[in-house]
Formats: sequence, C-alpha cells, structure tokens
Amino acid sequence: MQSNPRQMTLIAFMQAQNCTNYAGSWRHPSSMTDYLSPEYYQRVARTLEEGKFDMAFFDDRLAMPDIYGNSHRDTVKYGVRAIKLEPTSVLMAMAMVTSKLGLGATYSTTYYEPFHVARLFATLDLMTKGRVAWNVVTSMNDSEAANFGKSEHLEHDLRYDRADEFMEVVMGHWDTWQDDAIVADKIEGIFADPDKVRRLDHEGQFFKSRGPLSVPRSAQGHPVILQAGQSGRGLAFASRWAELVFAKYPTLENGRKQYRALKDGIASAGRDPASVRIAPELKIIVAETESQAKEKRDFIASMSRPIDGLTMIGETLNIDFSTRPYDQPFTDEELAAVSWQSLRDKVIQVSGKKNPSVRDFVEASGRGTLNDGPCFVGTGKQVADQMEEWFKTACDGFVLSGTTVPGTYEDIVRLVIPELQKRGLFRKEYAGSTLRENVGLARPRAGDWRRSA
Repeated sequence: MQSNPRQMTLIAFMQAQNCTNYAGSWRHPSSMTDYLSPEYYQRVARTLEEGKFDMAFFDDRLAMPDIYGNSHRDTVKYGVRAIKLEPTSVLMAMAMVTSKLGLGATYSTTYYEPFHVARLFATLDLMTKGRVAWNVVTSMNDSEAANFGKSEHLEHDLRYDRADEFMEVVMGHWDTWQDDAIVADKIEGIFADPDKVRRLDHEGQFFKSRGPLSVPRSAQGHPVILQAGQSGRGLAFASRWAELVFAKYPTLENGRKQYRALKDGIASAGRDPASVRIAPELKIIVAETESQAKEKRDFIASMSRPIDGLTMIGETLNIDFSTRPYDQPFTDEELAAVSWQSLRDKVIQVSGKKNPSVRDFVEASGRGTLNDGPCFVGTGKQVADQMEEWFKTACDGFVLSGTTVPGTYEDIVRLVIPELQKRGLFRKEYAGSTLRENVGLARPRAGDWRRSA
C-alpha cells in the first residue's frame, strides 16, 4: 500500500488589531474597517476553513509601540499596530463559527504565571474540542515591562531560562490529570479516580506552583506548542519544546540551512525531527494574470510609510532610533543589548557590516514594507511553483501573512489552494477534528514530554 504523500501545513498569520503584520494594510481601500467586531474575524475564519487551512494564529504584544521618540503619538496617528485586542477572546469568536480550523494565540512567559496559562489554554482546548495552540514567547521590550510594573525588560538569555521553567510548570500542570481519570459513576457516586489526579508541587528558580490543575485533558491531550525562536538560545528552546516552529527565511538557500539546523537541534534534544513542523512566514499576492498580480503588489507596496518601519524596528529591537544619526554605526555593546537578536543578525548578514547603522536596519530588515521576508507574486500556478520548491527542501509548510483583509486569504483560497490540491501537496478535506490530527502530530500522553527529555 502506498503511503500518503507529504502534505503542506498552512497557517494564517493573524493580528487582533487595525492592520496585519504589514502595517500599511489598513490604508488599502479594500481592507475591512470593522476590526473591533467579532464579524471581522469570523469572516476570515470561515474563509480559512473553506480553504482547509490548518490554523489561524494570532501574534501579540503587551504594549502599544512607543519606543520610537519615546512616544505613542506616531503609532496612534499613523495606525502602526496601534490596537492590540486580547487574542484568546478573539480566538473564541472564530471558534464559534468553525468546527475544524485550528486556532492559536500568543501568550508571554515573561509577564504571566504558569498556572494561569495552563488553565486558560486547557479550557480553550476543551471549548474548541481540541483545536487550540499556544505560541510561546518571551516578549521583547521595555514598554511591555512598564505595563507590568517593571523598570526594564529581562535580558535575552535569562528570559529563555525563565521560559524553560515556565514550560516545565505548564506541561506539568497539564499532566496532573490522567486521560481516564473521570469515571462519572452516578450509581456509586464516584466522579473521578483520585489516584489519577495529582499535585504538581513544583519549586524552582523562578516559580513555585502546587496544583493540581482544575481542568482535565482535552481531545488532543494538550494544546499544540508553537514557537518562533531564531537566535541561538531561542533555537535551543524551540528544539526542546516546539511542535510547530515559525521561521523567518530571507532566501531559499538560507531557509535550507535553517531547516537543517532546526531539525538537527530537535534530534540533539532527544526528540524525533519528523514530529516537529517548520513553517516560514510568507506573503502571497496572487491574481488571475502575472501582470495583474504585479500591479496589485505595487499598489499594496505604496500603502507603506517610512514611519511604519521606524516604529516597528524600535518596538522589536527595544531601541529608540529617533535619537541617533541615521548613519552612525551601533557599537558592539549596543548590538549585544538588542532584544530581537535574530533580526539583528539578519541585518548584519544582509548589510555585510559588523556594526550597522539605523539606515542599515531600516533597509536590510525591510520592516514595515513588503520586503520584510519573502513575497511570492504571480498567478496561482506561479505561486504554487515557488511554494512547492521551498516545501521540497526547506520547510514543512508556510505561515501566510495578509497584506489586505480579507482579500489576501480569499485570493489564496480561490487561486492557490486548488493548484496545491491538484499537485497532491495539500488536503482536499480535513483529516480529523483536532488540530493535531490535521497537522499530523501524535496525541501526547500525560508525561510524554518528560520521557522525551
């Protein structure tokens, strides 16, 4: 019997805000303006489920971008990701109108408590019948710290040390109930077997948490773990914990190297590399003809403004670019203090400069423009050709960012998905009801993560 061909994982990269990852998207005439309503997200959810997407995933930040000029004025004035709704609430609005689509949300290990996160995501997973994922982040700047009563953000590697223990506590709480703990014997009056529900009793460097968790396990065992670490320490964290990794590939060749490094890191962490999906972020601009797609791209590109990139770079690097000369190189000490180290490393690589300037960060990073990562432009067939090439050697699927809402996803479902399905690269029907079934991940038993470690 011939085994099923390898299938792409497709994820929609959502934002619970006035724009997509591309800050200029809100300025596009066709972008919807009801982003403060459930209908906005529900319309996208229905489109994604119609296209058999694996998941919609929400990025998040815990502060309005205000590093640039030490002020939020430009962010608010120009709509540079000025709004950030709480993502799990939006996730549930989408869950109400779908039955198969996976739903992921970002939650920080730096500013929340493990018991809260374990309880919240376990409940979400039950309420969606096993369709939820948690994107694990360590947050990134002093503005977020200030919103939680801190004077400054934790140092990069220390954040990941804390995150490792955070994960041990969350996973431990998810293990406090065995799958068959609930008996529900009304005649004998026995609700659950107390021998199959235990306390965690964790005491570590950063956390102390007793348990047991008050939420039993879901249809998929526990939520899928997402992670996007790209730095050396972040890669080690992803190799240990992630079941689906969001990657940033500037080029296909770079992607092949990253893919191999991630898979090798997963193996070194004692896990099966085939059990982890790696999906780079990608923008798609597609139309019926190549010329129409290029015209569409040029028009979308015209929506960006210089303030978009300056504001977004300041937010992600935790540096105020407004106070220094545009061409003055950063010192080694300043570069070492950068929050988002993988973006710093990308700028150094692309610019070819050991000590890049503000100009280099703006031009090499592409932040706030369509040049921030790969953008496939063309007909459905041309886009599918490029996706297939990447899929064969550099990834297990893609995280697709929107440039207009809902237009980007409607175009992908109408023009790209059918082409991928013809080639046998993407499903025509969902494999099951849970996110794990559809992504092709095994259902974990309580304690599996300890055994693999």
